[in-house]
Amino acid sequence: MSAIGRNQPCRCGSRKKTKHCCGVPNGPSETDLARAFLASEAREAARRLICLPEDELDEIFADVLDLPEQHLSLQLPLPTVLTPEYEGLRQAIEDDDPYAFHEHIEAALRRVDSPEQRAGLARNVLELSEAGTIDPDVTDAALLDLDSPDAPAFMRASVFRALSVSVGASCTPAGLLIVPPESAPLPSSTEAGSMSTTV
Repeated sequence: MSAIGRNQPCRCGSRKKTKHCCGVPNGPSETDLARAFLASEAREAARRLICLPEDELDEIFADVLDLPEQHLSLQLPLPTVLTPEYEGLRQAIEDDDPYAFHEHIEAALRRVDSPEQRAGLARNVLELSEAGTIDPDVTDAALLDLDSPDAPAFMRASVFRALSVSVGASCTPAGLLIVPPESAPLPSSTEAGSMSTTV
């Protein structure tokens, strides 16, 4: 069965052309909704922060970069299979190589930086703020950063923290250290036998 053309009558029976009926999605896209949400939240945040002195604003924006370390929901979820950009970044973090890190971070951010991801982080920040775990000024600064046209520093920190936890370079916000599978010691055959007899 061939696809219906845009100028043919719509299959729903409305007698309208497909392009004016079911063939065109109605309303704004998810990307447009995410951009509008970010712009609205950032505009309100800017109104609240504008009266603060510059040195206080600098401290607040520095606190934004610590948020992914303090809250797991503010770390971007990593893909199941790491792309070459992510793998290079993961290796740079594991090797504690700042030059390789800066070489790979931009490419890794381009893979994940989208209005939908930014809006998801913004919603998580707002949720934590409403629960009283994030200072309102820090929340406002995070919202402003997420609405910036460039790759937000908050997203960089989020990707960095998620990858450093995954390679065991830092702990989760709960204090757990994740040992990557390839570096976890495997029990020897005698240890495995003794473990099975004790269970």
